[in-house]
Amino acid sequence: MNTSGRQCGDCTLCCKVMAIEELAKPANAWCPHCSPGRGCRIYADRPAECRFFSCVWLVNELLEEHWKPSKSKLVLTTSEDGLEVRCDPGFPDAWRKEPFRSELREWALSGETLDMTVVVIVGQRMTLVTAEREFDLGIVGPDERIVRELEGTRVVNATVARASDLER
Repeated sequence: MNTSGRQCGDCTLCCKVMAIEELAKPANAWCPHCSPGRGCRIYADRPAECRFFSCVWLVNELLEEHWKPSKSKLVLTTSEDGLEVRCDPGFPDAWRKEPFRSELREWALSGETLDMTVVVIVGQRMTLVTAEREFDLGIVGPDERIVRELEGTRVVNATVARASDLER
């Protein structure tokens, strides 16, 4: 249990969409220790990565029930720059359905003033969501960064650049 009082219950989507370094489990593949819809078979001995992970729905009671990952097919996580929305690869357009799309756009709009982003991750592809549009960034590698062009706080373009090129 966590501070919001919510529990995973039948939800195991993080065991599919998240990478687990300690188990060499890639993102978007079921963990070999997961019984989908039931839970972890090694729960008492699960890796620290799993032990300390909580999706946003689990910890933020302001998110309504429709955001529960097993229902929405979306796992919300935070990053240094904002919100990451990880889609179940079996439901790549789940984020485009209502009410999710509208709520993501609202969050993107409110995040602009705080320099926070909303990024949707489907497989290896990333899309930056803004209040007005979506920027398909393609596959963003671990050594790459999203570069936003701003007019005031509004994002008018987004591209991907190598991290080493940005440090120059």
